[in-house]
Amino acid sequence: MQEENNESINDEFGNQETITKVTGMYKDWFLDYASYVILERAVPGIRDGFKPVQRRIMHSMKDLDDGRYNKVANIVGHTMQYHPHGDASIADAMVQIGQKELLIDMQGNWGNILTGDRAAASRYIEARLSKFALDVVFNPKTTEWQASYDGRRKEPIDLPVKFPMLLAQGAEGIAVGLSTKILPHNFNELIDASIKHLKGKSFTLFPDFVTGGNADVSNYNDGKRGGKIRSRAKISQLDKKTLVITEIPFGTTTSSLIDSILKANDKGTIKIKQIEDNTAANVEILVHLPNGISPDKTIDALFAFTNCENSISPLCCVIEDNKPVFIGVSEILRLSTDHTVDLLKQELEIQLNELEEQWHFASLERIFIENRIYRDIEEEATWEGVIKAIDKGLKPHIKHLKRDITEEDIVRLTEIRIKKISKFDIDKAKQFIESLEKKIAQVKHHLANLIDFAIDYFKNLKAKYGKGKERKTEIRLFDDIVATKVVMRNTKLYVNREEGFVGTSLKRDEYVDDCADIDDVIIFRKDGVMMVTKVDTKTFVGKDIIHIAVFKKRDKRTVYNMIYRDGRSGPSYMKRFNVTSVTRDKEYDLTAGSKASVVQYFTANPNGEAETVTINLRAVGSIKKLKWDIDFSDLAIKGRSSKGNTVTKYAIKKIELKAEGVSTLKPRKIWFDETVQRLNVDDRGELLGEFRGEDRLLIINQKGQVKTVKPELTTHFDSDMIVLEKWIPEKPISAIYFDGEKERYYVKRFMIDNPNKEEVFISEHPKSQLEIVSTDYRPMAEIQFSKRSIENMEVNLEEFIAVKGIKALGNQLTTDKIKNVNMLEPLPYEAPIVNDVEVNDEEVLDNSVSTKNLKSDLKKGDSKKDEDGQITMF
Repeated sequence: MQEENNESINDEFGNQETITKVTGMYKDWFLDYASYVILERAVPGIRDGFKPVQRRIMHSMKDLDDGRYNKVANIVGHTMQYHPHGDASIADAMVQIGQKELLIDMQGNWGNILTGDRAAASRYIEARLSKFALDVVFNPKTTEWQASYDGRRKEPIDLPVKFPMLLAQGAEGIAVGLSTKILPHNFNELIDASIKHLKGKSFTLFPDFVTGGNADVSNYNDGKRGGKIRSRAKISQLDKKTLVITEIPFGTTTSSLIDSILKANDKGTIKIKQIEDNTAANVEILVHLPNGISPDKTIDALFAFTNCENSISPLCCVIEDNKPVFIGVSEILRLSTDHTVDLLKQELEIQLNELEEQWHFASLERIFIENRIYRDIEEEATWEGVIKAIDKGLKPHIKHLKRDITEEDIVRLTEIRIKKISKFDIDKAKQFIESLEKKIAQVKHHLANLIDFAIDYFKNLKAKYGKGKERKTEIRLFDDIVATKVVMRNTKLYVNREEGFVGTSLKRDEYVDDCADIDDVIIFRKDGVMMVTKVDTKTFVGKDIIHIAVFKKRDKRTVYNMIYRDGRSGPSYMKRFNVTSVTRDKEYDLTAGSKASVVQYFTANPNGEAETVTINLRAVGSIKKLKWDIDFSDLAIKGRSSKGNTVTKYAIKKIELKAEGVSTLKPRKIWFDETVQRLNVDDRGELLGEFRGEDRLLIINQKGQVKTVKPELTTHFDSDMIVLEKWIPEKPISAIYFDGEKERYYVKRFMIDNPNKEEVFISEHPKSQLEIVSTDYRPMAEIQFSKRSIENMEVNLEEFIAVKGIKALGNQLTTDKIKNVNMLEPLPYEAPIVNDVEVNDEEVLDNSVSTKNLKSDLKKGDSKKDEDGQITMF
């Protein structure tokens, strides 16, 4: 009927759109459906941490539990009595529970969370409840029950779980209008946090993943909405041409990880030769690199462009009092711990009641038999008479009982067999009652000290089940990887300066540099306009391009030197500036803004170089000085929008390069941040020193390998590194090591002859090991011997052996067995003074350090005549 009305309205108004209100049963259907999905399918309950399907699986497994394995297909079929959905959804949910290796003891092929392989069909695999599940999940005496969906059976409203199960397993679900994503946490850490909460102490929880890997949890936000963690694979360098991935991020598999690496290789953002998956019980993915590719840079590129790094946004949504609520993981743990205390209290109260009932009847039984009250019923002909006779016989002896005698108690006394009465032992009865009294006292003590009892309960859980559940995911702070710094630049950038086109498809034009698709390009034009645009096949940026380069964001070391004429006949100005950030595709005017301004001289200096130029004026009128030199180092580096300093108000004929500039930036200070194992220039960690272009880092590891490297911020460092410092070529390296072949300790001192080669300075025998290494000029060591009769010996390594080659065996230290070798304070030494400047990065040197005072060869730059006949240096 409603459809007919709509059609008539459409006909009357020419098929115009109409709004139809949903009424009747339709109005409530969507709300009912949304509520059902939220409450009955997708979101876990806060009390036991289970979704309905998981709760029903666990209940079914308890129904079937006889200590032996059951076919999963049988368990699934049994669960369908409680869960009104298909067998596939139940089997999938059961496999997910099993793969978390906490509640289900599995047998058969249950799949592999590392590779993503699916489990075998449910008819081929078997399962039973784990001992942990039997201990903490079930107790019918404290369980609240409800009718199943068809009313034939009873199922638990919530299982009485005495453990923060929700946080241990994690949960993920998409409902209607909301979703939940609770990350898994470490078993032992959850128990420790519960104990801290019971003791009134603060605690912090962070996720722990079965797949391992590293995680940056600095923005975890207690698992609430808006939080984020970053999960990374564990990647190490196997050799110079091979990387090995041994752990993967949460939410990935080896298959998806390899696919993402291959896609990145196809796009050209990384470059690999071959990838090899050797994963079995543990992850092992070998990434083979081509010649000339940096392993360090490739590791960063894998994090930047593949699934080797994942960003995960948690969202803790749970069902509480039949409503969805959003809370943090700390609050979930507090509520779960408090609920565990309540359950333990209920169990103790039930146990106390049962013990008191046992004591009550045992006492009645003793009175009944010991006082031969059973003889009083011999002459009674009716049941009522029997009851009254026993009740009358008990009354003189029941003052010590803790409750009144009921008819039910008397009936139980009449059911005692003659055999038991004839063999009744008073002493044993007393001992049994006393044992019950001890148990009652103990339970009452637990109830009086409930928190201590709960703490002991959690400690017992950890002692019983905590072994083998140590943290797998390492918590670390990640450095931010700038994609443009690690991308593989396998595309060539070209420019047509006159017509104003840049791009990767202009192969007949001038080559600029290698680039990547994600790079930006900075362009300077002769009219003084600068712009930054994204790399593309062909882009028009304006005619008369005087400089083009791949743009480095936040680059403070690249300094641009520029002289321009203001307007057609205005004065000329000079300026120095850098470009750290801009809006893409926006044109920036670097001149004073007058029409027809033109750039007369321009250079881009990657290390802040400041050259000296010669200004030549046109011989017009009565100008006396037609030629003079200008040193750019006398000019401060300012913003790109500054007008600059006046050069001359007269017309410039040409500008010539007189002396090549040297850097006006001070040596760069470099720090090492041990937390993230990376170099930085942001004042984080330990200062390694001030570095110029030729300076290198000295690296020594526990294997006795020594090498020097340039201090690039992308360098990765191994965990067994024991020395990292600025390399001083004249400074000897001293070492004490154990030679495995000769089984003796040796001392050696050496210099690094080839800084570009990694070498091993101890013998390559498998049992050889490095004891100590020192880069002090005059090191001292203490030798502790295994025999207590031999006193400790101090050794001056400088006097013990002269500096020799790196391959030399060294001098034998001693023939006695050594217990420990310790470094002592070195002897005083005055290092040679190095004429260096104490400086900070991006600061300009004082004017006294001028290029006028530095020897520099004259270098002619490229030149081009403009329309006025001027020679302009580019």
